[in-house]
Amino acid sequence: MNSRSFRDRNARAALFDGIEEGGIRASSSYSSHEIDEQENERAIDGLQDRVNLLKRLSGDIHGEVESHNHMLDGMGNDMDASRGVLSGTMDKFKMVFETKSSRRMFTLVASFVVIFLVVYYLTR
Repeated sequence: MNSRSFRDRNARAALFDGIEEGGIRASSSYSSHEIDEQENERAIDGLQDRVNLLKRLSGDIHGEVESHNHMLDGMGNDMDASRGVLSGTMDKFKMVFETKSSRRMFTLVASFVVIFLVVYYLTR
């Protein structure tokens, strides 16, 4: 019981520490509370700086994503236009080769042979 009464006395002394005639004196627990508040304020300021940095970075990332999406849309449109031109060309080739006219086919083959011979003699 002796140690208990000693602890009780210390607890009471800690509770009433700083009370003097005419007012309350700043106790050590109050100053540690004040220090904790200052540390919390510094931590909050640090977190606020980090949040602002992350907001700035996310804004930059958003701008990059928008720019890339715009470029990809443009590329898609260009690819569609190229596909249209190529399909038109292929349709024309099909039309040339599907004609049953032997005279056209003979003219086409003869022109290829003549071009081949000219190129062969020029490179010789």
